[in-house]
Amino acid sequence: MPRVVGVDIPNHKRLEFALTYIYGVGTTRSKIVCEELKLDPAMKARDLTEEQITTLATHLSKTYEVEGDLRRSKAAAIARLRDIGCYRGLRHRRGLPVRGQRTRTNARGRKGPKKTVAGKKSVKGMK
Repeated sequence: MPRVVGVDIPNHKRLEFALTYIYGVGTTRSKIVCEELKLDPAMKARDLTEEQITTLATHLSKTYEVEGDLRRSKAAAIARLRDIGCYRGLRHRRGLPVRGQRTRTNARGRKGPKKTVAGKKSVKGMK
């Protein structure tokens, strides 16, 4: 497996899709990178030469913010929101949806598994 910017990209996939395994590189950016470096997007990742791998890695790290740098900058932005105490920071701190989604239902991805609260008895139990 070729190793680019600290990530093993899969051998058997086309280059344009193999590059998406790098954090911060999607399909559009991978096509742009292949075009800039004159690489065939249809070639398999295993067919890359050592020289192509090094040029690809240097180009990605110089031109774009990818992998560890991008993760650090995103974490720093969220930490800044938390520190200044804005609404978005509070939502991040509490683990709730940040962008105005409803929470009465359908927030399970952000809130985690259901926490059942003991309380009301059912109508059948009251009779």
